Amino acid sequence: MHILLLDLALILALAKVMGALAQRLGQPAVVGEIVAGVVLGPTLLSPALTAAIFPGEVRPVLNALAQVGVALFMFVVGTELDLGTMKGGGRLTVWTSLFATAVPLALGGLLAATLLSGYQRGPSAGFVLFFAVAMSVTAFPVLARIIADRGMTGTRMGSTALTCAAVCDLLAWSLLALVVAHVTGARFQWWLLLLVPYVVVMVTIVRPLLRRASEFCPRGEPAGGFFFAVVLGGLLVSAAFTEWLGLHYIFGAFLFGALLPRGAGDQVRKGMIRQVEPLCATLLLPVYFVMAGLKIDLSGLTVTQLAELALILATAVIAKFGGTYAGARIGGLDRRGAITLGALLNTRGLTELVVLGVGLELGVLDDRLYSLMVVMAVVTTVLAGPLLSRLHPPSAKPEPEPERTAVSRTGADTRAG
Repeated sequence: MHILLLDLALILALAKVMGALAQRLGQPAVVGEIVAGVVLGPTLLSPALTAAIFPGEVRPVLNALAQVGVALFMFVVGTELDLGTMKGGGRLTVWTSLFATAVPLALGGLLAATLLSGYQRGPSAGFVLFFAVAMSVTAFPVLARIIADRGMTGTRMGSTALTCAAVCDLLAWSLLALVVAHVTGARFQWWLLLLVPYVVVMVTIVRPLLRRASEFCPRGEPAGGFFFAVVLGGLLVSAAFTEWLGLHYIFGAFLFGALLPRGAGDQVRKGMIRQVEPLCATLLLPVYFVMAGLKIDLSGLTVTQLAELALILATAVIAKFGGTYAGARIGGLDRRGAITLGALLNTRGLTELVVLGVGLELGVLDDRLYSLMVVMAVVTTVLAGPLLSRLHPPSAKPEPEPERTAVSRTGADTRAG
């Protein structure tokens, strides 16, 4: 037990230091926290030292805490998904979102086909489909933080970027659910039979019940103890159900977050986020970063693997940037605006790590390809800031920053992606 507590203290301290350092360098804190996970892994430390710091009997407990953190993160991402903002997006949002998703899917699928011989695990179709979806991800939480930090909140560019990112994320999560169902296969028939009724029940019964339960919150306490317990219990049950279906627990947590009351009940939703965020962002997600870092080993990369990394990076950047640029131009945006939108939607952050973690769990990715893809996620997130600085220098008098939520703090993927 004492080793577990010491490990948690080490994770918390290193994540805080590395996150603050990343912010001093103009990067989202999540970049530093991911690097903190890599620092504690076999990339820099010897396997023996890593094993001494995180012995085998402690890792299952840390892994369980990490999974709870991811479930809470996905819940918060769901709460930030406002379908109402997508309705009025118009031609620009439709074309940008379509191309920003379709082009990375297509080029990612082609790249996956070239990597089959060296990295395929399981059915080739599952590998190609998963890799394609992983290349199409945009980190909405990171993007929200970057836009707030740059004083772009409420501007046409900021609002368009957030709306497109929300649509892209919704498409990516939906496609990932299909890929996971295809790869697992064991309960695919149950998935077909039960998923639609499950969503219908959640929307027509659970959501009204949540709204009714929120009315019992004491005045001035937007998320009272009773409602907080109801929501936490509900998201855990929802996550457990989708895990049982073979779809992975992140989808149940995400959907439950999306169902949290809005409109008159929006203060309740914000109150829930304020209560979930400290534990999730400060401790549980850093644990997830470290557990992810323990699976990353870049120390023995060969020349061939370095070339593959370069190819993955080039494909990720060109596909997302090019797709976004083309869609924005078709949608009527000027050249500079389309370039800016392409730079913004190229961020991946923690959202990408969650997707890659699913692939590792399912056995679609091996440790080496997982490591290369994590590097891609970090690099594309790091690039967004400098590119945006050249296109949109920070305002001398930035707009008032919106209330910081778990999504915006945790990586800006929550704090951050």
